[in-house]
Order: sequence, then C-alpha cells, then structure tokens
Amino acid sequence: MTDHTTTHLDTNKITNLRGRIDSIDEQIQTLINERASIAQEVAIAKKNHENHPIFYRPEREAQVLKAVMERNSGPLSGEKMARLFREIMSVCLELEAPQKVAYLGPVGTFTHAAALKHFGKAATTVPLATITDVFREVEAGSAMYGVVPVENSSEGVVNHTLDAFLGSNLHIVGEVELPIHHNFLVDEHTKVDVISKIYAHQQTLAQCRQWLDSHYPTVERVAVSSNGEAARRIKNEWHSAAIAGGVAAAEYGLHKLHENIEDNPSNTTRFLIIGHEAVAPSGHDKTSIVVSSPDRAGALIEILEPLKRHGVSMTSIETRPERPNKWAYVFFIDMNGHIDDENVKNAIDDIIKIAKDVRVLGSYPQAVI
Repeated sequence: MTDHTTTHLDTNKITNLRGRIDSIDEQIQTLINERASIAQEVAIAKKNHENHPIFYRPEREAQVLKAVMERNSGPLSGEKMARLFREIMSVCLELEAPQKVAYLGPVGTFTHAAALKHFGKAATTVPLATITDVFREVEAGSAMYGVVPVENSSEGVVNHTLDAFLGSNLHIVGEVELPIHHNFLVDEHTKVDVISKIYAHQQTLAQCRQWLDSHYPTVERVAVSSNGEAARRIKNEWHSAAIAGGVAAAEYGLHKLHENIEDNPSNTTRFLIIGHEAVAPSGHDKTSIVVSSPDRAGALIEILEPLKRHGVSMTSIETRPERPNKWAYVFFIDMNGHIDDENVKNAIDDIIKIAKDVRVLGSYPQAVI
C-alpha cells in the first residue's frame, strides 16, 4: 500500500513539474520571437540610415555573451548558458542579414568547429582548401568573414596565416579559442575487432601517439590532409577508423568509439576572424600589429620598450621573414587593450617613430566562450 502511494505521488509530482516546464517553454518561445522581431527592426533602421550597414558587431556580441555569463546563477554553467545565447543571436542575425563565412576546410575540421562556435549554426559556412583561399574569398567580398587558425598551444604558430596578413589589407575582427578534443570514430558498418587502418591529420596522430601506442600499437596509421578527410574516408571502408572532432562525427554520421583520446587534455587552438571593418571597443579587447624593424642592434628591444613604458601587456610575439628582402624580418605582436585605449594608442605611436613600418591588423574582443 505504501509503495503504491509513493509511486502515485511521484507520478503526480513529475506531471506537475512537466506542466511547469511546458509553461516556461511557452514563455521562452514568446520572448525569443520578441527578440527576433526587435532584431528585424534594427535591420530596417540600419538599412534606412546607412549606405553600407554592418549587421555583425563583434564588440556587441562579446558584451552580450559576457553579460550572460556574469549574471548566470546556475545550475547551467556560464559557458553553457552563453552557448545557448550564441545560437539565439545567430538566428536573429540571420534574420537581419545572412552571414557567409569562409573557413579552412574541409567540412568537419576544427576550423569548421571554430566557425560554428563563433557565428552559430545559422551562419552559412563555406569550406576552402587553403588559408590563402580564405583570405582571397573575404577580400573579394564573396564571403563576409573568414576563420583561420593562428596558433596551437602544443604545436605553436601557424605560419601560413601570419604570412597571409603580409599581403592583405584585411582586419582581425575577432578570435576563437577552441579546446582540441580528439575522438576515435567508426562507421556503423565498421568491424571494430579487425581495424587495420587509422586515418588522421599528421598533427593529430602525433597528439594521440601515447593513446594509440597503448590501444592500437600494431594498426597502420595513415596521415591525410585533414581530420575531416579522415572522417570522410572511413564511410566506405569497413576495416578503418578515424580520429577527429565532434563536428566531423556529426557531419559524417559516425560513432565515437572512444572520446577525448588526446595525450594533452589542455591542448587548445586559437583562431582569428578576418573581415573588412574596424571593430569598436568591447571593454575586453586585444590589438594585433605587424612591425617591420630597422636592421640594427637592439631594434627589437627598442620596439618593445614603449609597451612597457605605457603599461601595455604583450600577450605574444612571432617573427617572420620580410619577403622579398633577404635577412629582414617582421614581428607580429599581440597585446591586451584596444587601439582606442590611450595607453595602447600612445605605445603604438611611439613604435611608429622608431620602426620602418607598423600596421595595425585589428583591435577585437577577446574570446568569451
């Protein structure tokens, strides 16, 4: 009798809770549509008062996402809540003006994942074969923005991206930080007991070497052009597996036989968002510059001294050859702050006085999620 009563009471409670959820869902739906209507009004106002309206505002989106995280009280984490808002903002922006975003492909790569993380799933994402192609697509106006990798916490800087800036007038308008988690993927037809090949990008194979040595020491490891390509290949091979991220698994309908097999769980890649326009301050920004230094002793120290003098924190510095000049180099410098901040502006002005050439690649919001 007691057991029956307890079950009856629990069923009633669950029914009541579900009723509350349905009521809340209705309120959420109404508010999202109200937000979308306001976004449409913003679009109309911009079109009526601006010759070339800009609908995607990185600084505004960064401020909104940061505010979401700061006021979040749980039980969802701040980042998970921000990701929900990211998708709401994405579909609202799509109502204002559909966004076409080029990225270093193919489909299913970590750059693809970075594009979706930054712009949301409502954006139209276009895979391209090379970093140079991404720059060219954005420069030509065929895509509004581009997403390219710039550095990995384990492997270092992506030189092709830095070199592409030397011949381009595009700006950096944002950044994405993406934790790199590798999954051991199989297809529904894969015979997991007789796997004879494992496909992945060369860097991925290196980043998962210890796990592979422990779990598949005798299986052939085949390096391919990308993890997306690895995922694509095993669709037609019953004896093969691939190593790739979650986006590749979803795109190709693959099963995660093992998750997070990377040797370094803190491995992270930073990606840059490239576009045409300058970005207003968000309150938590970075500025990137490229400096051509004079060929004399102590030139680099002279270039960095204004940053210290004006209290600007440098977050990274990379060196690349200044083609076509022989034995000449340029420095890519990232710093905290926006070019409109007085200390950043003064530091860059002082660097301009002593360098051969200085170009501000962009001031943009620091990665939020």
